[in-house]
Amino acid sequence: MSDHILPLSSTFPDATEAEWMASVEKALKGRGLDAITRTTADGLKIRPLYRESDFPASTDPLGTPGAAPYLRGATAAPNPWLPWDIRQAFTHASLEQTHDEILRDLERGVSSIELSVDATGRNGVQAMSVLDFDLTLTGVDASIAGVALDPVMTSGTREAALLAEWARNKADAKLDYNMDPLGALARTGTLASGLDGAFTEAGMLGKVLVAKYPASNLFRIDARAVHEAGGSEAQELAALIASAVDTLRRLAPHLDIATAAAKTIFCLALDANYGIGVAKLRAARRLWARVEEALGLTATPMRLQGYSSARMLTRYDAWTNMLRGTAAAFAGAVGGADIMTIRPFNEPLGTPEELGRRIARNTQLIAMEESQLGRVADPTGGAWFTETFANELAEAAWAEFQAIEGEGGFAASLLSGAFQARVKAKRDARAKDIGKRKIPITGVSEFPLLEEISAPVADAAHVRAGAMLDDEALQALVPELPPTGDDATAEALTPIRLGADFEALRDKAAAAAKAPAIFLATLGPLAEFTARADFTRNLFAAGGLAAKEAPVPPQSAAEAAAAFKASGCRIACICGSDARYAEEADATAQALKAAGAQHVWIAGKHEGSGIDSQVFMGCDVLHALKLAQAELGL
Repeated sequence: MSDHILPLSSTFPDATEAEWMASVEKALKGRGLDAITRTTADGLKIRPLYRESDFPASTDPLGTPGAAPYLRGATAAPNPWLPWDIRQAFTHASLEQTHDEILRDLERGVSSIELSVDATGRNGVQAMSVLDFDLTLTGVDASIAGVALDPVMTSGTREAALLAEWARNKADAKLDYNMDPLGALARTGTLASGLDGAFTEAGMLGKVLVAKYPASNLFRIDARAVHEAGGSEAQELAALIASAVDTLRRLAPHLDIATAAAKTIFCLALDANYGIGVAKLRAARRLWARVEEALGLTATPMRLQGYSSARMLTRYDAWTNMLRGTAAAFAGAVGGADIMTIRPFNEPLGTPEELGRRIARNTQLIAMEESQLGRVADPTGGAWFTETFANELAEAAWAEFQAIEGEGGFAASLLSGAFQARVKAKRDARAKDIGKRKIPITGVSEFPLLEEISAPVADAAHVRAGAMLDDEALQALVPELPPTGDDATAEALTPIRLGADFEALRDKAAAAAKAPAIFLATLGPLAEFTARADFTRNLFAAGGLAAKEAPVPPQSAAEAAAAFKASGCRIACICGSDARYAEEADATAQALKAAGAQHVWIAGKHEGSGIDSQVFMGCDVLHALKLAQAELGL
């Protein structure tokens, strides 16, 4: 056996870029590369080809992993046993149930926990006192398995004080308090005690906590609310940086900003587009390095948490969410996230149970231990597309950051509603593209399953009415807190789910007394109508409508009409080739109308007598489905 390595390309002649371009144009029938160039919500172009001229990777312009200003991550030698922190979120309202889930998940590979705390019990555990924290976290050694907080409805100071008191002065406890006053204002539209009061509380408490628990982090700048409200990548990054700058500015009278910056975690959402996700994480590091330089801070590694997107998850065909979570995990792993949280696939259906959490943690374990995604430091470093797009994304985010600063900073922009208005514009534009299926949602707007097996969820927990966060721990740690002021209010960044409009139509169809259906009037032999019939069947199924056809392809308009009448349908769509349409579509439409069809569509762009509407690639599918349901009285 030869010891020589044979290059796979040795038998092929070298091809020039000009020859490649000529082949592409031939394949695209002369349309050029613009035909396969995508545009993001920020107007950034994603080209099909990137070169050394786009990003001079050979000169290593970003330095090396582990070297200041840490544009390529905090270390050149990833931890071989735990290259990133596998952080699981816990949201069950019951203290006892959450306690059992925490211990089980820690035994099965989770390295830290994130406790979502919510007084109402709707979106998190009702841990309202130190005793509640004791019950929930009994058996957890915070010096080994870190404990983080997700204050769902508040800025997090009271929850942080409760967690600190639970830790019982163990200086080596790894606690992430995740206080985030501006994040609370953005998420909920309300900041208790106002800006001055909230930051006074956070700063004074932070000063105490950093002395008692030096291994812990104080703040989390969380920009997920922008993503979940339908914002773009540049808006999310700009909010991340603007919130961090404004937070440091407002903490300065109470806490050294160098300490605050070093004790801050940054959180971004990751969706199924892993290419953009990787670039977003890299862009965040570049933006923060620029801010550190501008503020005169010593460069420290940015601690990034990647959190899988909630807006990308679907209620229908929820099993597909496993793939979405896997793509997000890949983006976080190769993009350099220090902490990663993957949402359970069944989260949109209710409170996740064991299966949902098991898949969430195992997705990361497989990525880490079997795929070994954390084995190499900064694996995408120098990739022409990733680096080029990260630069472009950082520039777009910086422009939005400057706009926010021009409005007085992140808090002022939120209070005025200016930032929310820009997010809404992106959300509305995205919604139009979703309605036209330019942004497809697998299992919902594309390839829907009308007969599916639903995923399991946890049983509803008993919720304690009127539960309120205990103030005693905060008062014990910071007894000299000044009186609180009036609450600050702003328009909340309300979360959405991308598939919600289509899912609402499916809900209507599912609630109907009789399963809604549409008749497909096919023209010609099977080979001629199959493509358009499949397209139409898929399109109307997205609205919960089943497709019915004649037992054998009809040979005339009269046969099509007879089959329609026998089907019991009230609406129909004609499917065939363009040549058939010219000869038979009008007669078939008229025959269908005579047989009682209330509305007749045609698959394609053909106008004629008796044809009411058209469906085709790029049409407003959501409008067509609403019209169909209206015709059926749904």
